[in-house]
Amino acid sequence: MNSSHQDRHTAELHQMQRAVAGLLLYQDVLAGEVGIALIELLQAIANGDRSQGNALICLTAYGRFFKALAAANCSWEEYAIEQLLAAENPFSLIAQNIEFDNSIESRQKQLSPTLLTAARQDLEALYILYTCGQYIPSWVEQIGGRPVCWLECSIDKHQSAIVAALRCQNWGELVADLARYYQQHGVGVFGTYRAFRWQERPIGIPHPDRIHLDDLIGYDLQKNALIQNTKSLLAGKPALNILLYGGKGTGKSSLIKGLLNYFPDSQLRLVEVSKSAMINLPTILDRLTDLPQKFIIFIDDLSFEADDEAFKALKVVLEGSIIARPSNVVVYATSNRRHLVREYFADRPRPQDADEIQMWDTVQEKLSFSDRFGITLTFEPADQPKYLEIVHHLATSAQLPIDRDDLEKRALQWATRHNGRSGRTARQFIDYLLGESVDSSSQPIRNIGIR
Repeated sequence: MNSSHQDRHTAELHQMQRAVAGLLLYQDVLAGEVGIALIELLQAIANGDRSQGNALICLTAYGRFFKALAAANCSWEEYAIEQLLAAENPFSLIAQNIEFDNSIESRQKQLSPTLLTAARQDLEALYILYTCGQYIPSWVEQIGGRPVCWLECSIDKHQSAIVAALRCQNWGELVADLARYYQQHGVGVFGTYRAFRWQERPIGIPHPDRIHLDDLIGYDLQKNALIQNTKSLLAGKPALNILLYGGKGTGKSSLIKGLLNYFPDSQLRLVEVSKSAMINLPTILDRLTDLPQKFIIFIDDLSFEADDEAFKALKVVLEGSIIARPSNVVVYATSNRRHLVREYFADRPRPQDADEIQMWDTVQEKLSFSDRFGITLTFEPADQPKYLEIVHHLATSAQLPIDRDDLEKRALQWATRHNGRSGRTARQFIDYLLGESVDSSSQPIRNIGIR
């Protein structure tokens, strides 16, 4: 390598290291395993010469970087863009809550000039790192004395406008574009995923249930009420908490999960909270308050014991406390019980038991807990015509080749021998027929039906 080439190599490497060290807001882009491996690789290259020891160190560092990218199933360029779009920092957090246009006046009113300057500086630095693919492989080969692979960036024909811009422009020029993206899509975990389960923190679900509301037959009034209330939530208008009450297998949970697919390009987010996590409901509300997304807290199969702490936590959420309930959050719960708090005969007051003078008031408070939901939707068990309608719909959607009379006869037999007439039973019956009819010419069938 001649001296001029070596000097350029050194300057480019030092520029990358300064880019890493000088980040003010976007440090988290390099906080994961891939980013840490890149930082270590740059240091190994900077320390390296063609001696045996340095060659091994450099090749080992590159191997860790390559493996981390392969585990993430993406190239370095794809990884960097993905981390940038999900970044959660003072700039992106403010940007997601404001309207942002290209005018200088708008920027200065809504974001301080210092914050804008810091964001632009970081984006220029990250762009330097983004383009490192044109340098790193040759540097590693020169030090390690052997050729290396580089994961190439795949071209997605359906890429968004912001991704297309990031792939061909200096990132420092895209501050306004990124701010608009953060405002439209959010940041952090809530900008990356649409469905979550709460386990001390929100855990994103990469592949939520693909159920569609059109796949759910019957209960049109209940379905429309749920859709209209959710539209109010998304529009920023007052929306009510909803209790979906009725028999098992009637599609209550599926209706709630299907809302994500009914509003596919919206700010709607679904957070499933288990019975054991319900005591954290006040904390969950605090976490969701003031975010631009709209949240449904989904509680399935709701019921309580008399002195359940979860009962008290949900009561606070439904009735409010000294802290106002956030306008971007509603609770949608399902239950097989009209009265959500279990009542025992021993709970009922007897004249000879004078422990509490107004004991009936306490009993009524527990029994009327479901009234604290703004809307209660009732799901009656399916009768035979409704059950057969569901069966025919699922069989048609699955393109199941079977005689209509034979289908109905076997569907009724299945319901008698199994769980009675319901949407869930109908789905299980169709799944059974699909498995029974598997042969070499079978085509993959979309998973449909009621959960």
